[in-house]
Amino acid sequence: LHPRVRRQRQMCIRDRAKVEPKAKRVMKREEFPYEWDVIENQWITMSDGCRLSARVWHPKTDKPLPTVFETQPYRKRDGMRGRDEPMYGFFAGMGYNVVRVDMRGAGESDQCFYDEYLKQEQDDAVECIEWIAQQPWCDGNVGMMGKSWSGFNSLQVAARQPKGLKAIICVGFVDDRYTQDIHYKGGCLLNDNFWWGNIMLAYMCRAIDSEIKPDTWYEESIRRLEEMPLWPANWLEHQTRDDYWKHGSVSVNYDDIKVPVFALDGWADSYTNSVLTLMEGLSVPRKALIGPWAHVFAHDGAPQPAIDFLGEATKWWDKWLKGIDNDTLDCPMVQVWLEDSMKPETVHPVSDGRWVALDKWPSADVETKTLSMTYGHLQEEANTKEEVVDLCTLPNHGLLANEWMGAGVPGESPADMRVDDGMAMVFDSDILKEEVEILGYPEFEVELTSDKPNAFLYAELCDIHPDGAATRVSYGLMNLTHLEGHEKVVYLEPGKKYKARVQLDVCGHNFPAGHRIRLAIANSFWPMIWPSPELATLKLDLSTAKFSLPLFKGKDAKGPDMEARCAPLTPMTTLSPGHVDRQITYDLITDTWTSITDGVGGVFGEGVYRFDDIGTVVEHNLKRELTMSNKDPLSAKYTIYQKMKNGREGWLTDCDIVVTQTADLENFYITGYMDASINGEHVFHRDYDYKVKRNGL
Repeated sequence: LHPRVRRQRQMCIRDRAKVEPKAKRVMKREEFPYEWDVIENQWITMSDGCRLSARVWHPKTDKPLPTVFETQPYRKRDGMRGRDEPMYGFFAGMGYNVVRVDMRGAGESDQCFYDEYLKQEQDDAVECIEWIAQQPWCDGNVGMMGKSWSGFNSLQVAARQPKGLKAIICVGFVDDRYTQDIHYKGGCLLNDNFWWGNIMLAYMCRAIDSEIKPDTWYEESIRRLEEMPLWPANWLEHQTRDDYWKHGSVSVNYDDIKVPVFALDGWADSYTNSVLTLMEGLSVPRKALIGPWAHVFAHDGAPQPAIDFLGEATKWWDKWLKGIDNDTLDCPMVQVWLEDSMKPETVHPVSDGRWVALDKWPSADVETKTLSMTYGHLQEEANTKEEVVDLCTLPNHGLLANEWMGAGVPGESPADMRVDDGMAMVFDSDILKEEVEILGYPEFEVELTSDKPNAFLYAELCDIHPDGAATRVSYGLMNLTHLEGHEKVVYLEPGKKYKARVQLDVCGHNFPAGHRIRLAIANSFWPMIWPSPELATLKLDLSTAKFSLPLFKGKDAKGPDMEARCAPLTPMTTLSPGHVDRQITYDLITDTWTSITDGVGGVFGEGVYRFDDIGTVVEHNLKRELTMSNKDPLSAKYTIYQKMKNGREGWLTDCDIVVTQTADLENFYITGYMDASINGEHVFHRDYDYKVKRNGL
C-alpha cells in the first residue's frame, strides 16, 4: 500500500538482528553482473494519444535483454520511489530492463483517474507490453509483477494474453474482487472500504510534478481535483457480487491465464486466501509461497523472518524470460510458513515457525477433522440432543481484533482475544494431549433462525494457552442475507430456519499439547465491519453445528533462501520521525466506545521524509475515529481526518480532507470536504454529501 521508507527498513533490520546473527545484507553495486542507468521519465504514447509516464532501469550493455514491467497509480517519482529503487535496481543489476509505469491519470501520466481496475487500465498495460517488446533494448520477452494493485493487474493483464508477456509474479493480490478485496468480507461491509477510499483521495490529490510537465502541470492538476470521484461511495454502490466486481476477477475463468505464475503473500496480510485458490484454479506452471508477512514484499519481512524474494524472483525471470534451466520449480508447488503457537501481541516483529510443503492444492496431506459442540464445549463425539441457544453479542464485540490488513506497522496485530471472547459465545476443546497442526480453511456450520431480516455471523479460531491467553489464528464472516450466494440479497424471514456456513481465512498453525482449541462466534464485529441496522438475536441449533479443521499431515520443506538482499537504497532523509498511536476509550454514561488510530507524520508511521535526489518532501497524516454506542447500532460513525503535503519550493500541494460515514435503517451517508492549496494559494474546495441505499447490509 505504501513504500517501505528508510526508517521502516532500518526497523526491520534491527528486528531481524534479534533472531539472526546476520542482519539484512544490502548488495553492493559492484557485486552485480551489470551496472545500470535510470531514466527518470520516459513517455509511452498510447494509440489514443494519451502519454503514460515511465521510470526505466537499463543495464549498461548493447545486448537486448528481457524486461520487467509494472503499472500502478501510486506515483513512481515520489510515491513508490523508496520501494522501487532497491528492488528494480536489483533486477537491473541481474540483467533485466525494468519499466515502471504510472497509470493513466496518475503521477505524471496524462488525463484523469476514475476508478480501480478499469478496462482502460488493462488496455493501456497491453499496449505498454507491446511497446516494450518492440524496443531495441528489449529482446521481446516481458515479465509483469507487482504487489497489491499491481499484483491484481498482473493477473488481469495475463488473462488478456498479450503476445510479449511470458510470466508474472503477484504479491498480496486477490483473484476475486468481491469476496477477497478490501471492500467486503463474507458479504459484510468492511470499514476498510471507507479507510482505503479516503487514502485514495489523499494519494490522488497531489499535483503533477512541475519538473516533468513544466508547462501544463498546474492546469492538469486542477482538472484532476475537479474530476476525482469519492472512492468509498463508488464502491458502496455495489454491495453484491455484480458485474462490477466480476470484471477483473480472474476466478471467473482461470483458464484465461496462459503464462507461468509465481504467487506470494503472508499470514499477517488480508489477501492470503487467494494464494491457494489461485494454485487450485490455474493449470499453467506455477508455484506459491505463504510466509508470515504483512502487506509488504518478502525481502522487507514484517514480521520477520524475511526471505531473499528478489533472488527468488530473479530465478523465476531467468527461467521464463531468459530460458535458463534452473531449480525455480524444483520445490513443492506451495511452501508455507507454518506458525508455532505464540502469545498474543499487538506488536508482532517476529513469527516463529518452519517451512512445510504442499505438492498441490487441494492436498492429500490435509485431511478434515469435524468437531461438534454443546454449549461451551468442542467435542469429537456427536451432539445427539436438541440444544438451542441465543446469540446476541454486544455491538462493540471486536474492539481488540485490530487491523483487517497488516501493513508492517507496530500495534496492528490482534490483541489477546480474551476481552472480545468474553462478549462472544465460546466453545473450548479439552486440553490437547498431543499437538495439532492445521493448514487450510477452517469452517463453521450451523442451522439457525433470526428475529430480524438483516444479520451476520462471525466465527473465530483461537489458540488458548495454559494461562488463558487467547491468540487469534483465523476468523470469518457471513452476511446471512447472502445465504443464496453473494450475487443477490434475500432478507431473512423471522423464525424461519436456515443453514449457514462461515469459511474462516486460510491459516497454518501449531496447537501444542497442553493448549485448547477455541471456536468463538458472534453476530457483531466492530470496528472492522459496519454493523447490521438492528441488533439481531440468532437462535442456534447446536445439534446441527459443526466445526471443521484442516489437519496437516505433510512434510517439512527446505524453504526459500532466508538471507534477504536488495540493491542500494533510495537516498532519503527523515525530516520528522513518525508514529502511529492507537487508543480505545469507553464513555460510561452513554455506553459508547471510541477507537482512534492516529498516524502522526505518516499514515503508516514512516514520518516526514525527503527524496534527496529529487528534493521532494512527503508528509501524510491520517486520523481515524470510530464511535458506536452499545445501545444503538445506528449510532455507528466513522470519521477520517487527513493532511497530505507533498513537493518542494515552487511546487507544493497542501490538502486537508475530512470525511464521515454514518447510516440509518435505509441508507448510508457520506459527508465531508476536501480543501487543496498549491504553493500557498487555495485552488480547490469540494463538499461531499452522498446517500447510498443499504442492500442487505
